[in-house]
Amino acid sequence: MKIILLQDFKTLGKKDDIVEVSDGYARNFLLPKKIAKEATKSVINERQQKLEKERREKEAERQKAVELKEILSKKTIEVRVKCGNGKMYGSVTSQDIAKALAEQGFEIDKRKITILEPIKQLGVYTVDVWLYAETVAKLKINVVKAE
Repeated sequence: MKIILLQDFKTLGKKDDIVEVSDGYARNFLLPKKIAKEATKSVINERQQKLEKERREKEAERQKAVELKEILSKKTIEVRVKCGNGKMYGSVTSQDIAKALAEQGFEIDKRKITILEPIKQLGVYTVDVWLYAETVAKLKINVVKAE
């Protein structure tokens, strides 16, 4: 009997996989426990439409990330920090950069910002912003003294 898995199952496969199992195993174990459902033509067609929709959504998200990468790669974000006697108090964190980006209108999670080297002095630095799986923008930040 062909079935479609409704959840990951260690011995059979991942969610949405179509697998062949014995009739008794399917009817007595998998179907009653809602681990799988019988793979009829309508269910298979529904599954294919769902997977196609997810693929289109992921492609749109990836395309949006590529466009944002182009915009961020050309920008220089200014981060203002408190200083005393020519030295910074502390260092610039990914949270500070995310806050500066939010002021510019870019909502980016601080966990997606990777600081390559500790920023403990004034100047221009480059940080990585992970926008999608393999889409990374090189963002320039200018660390300046707050007035």
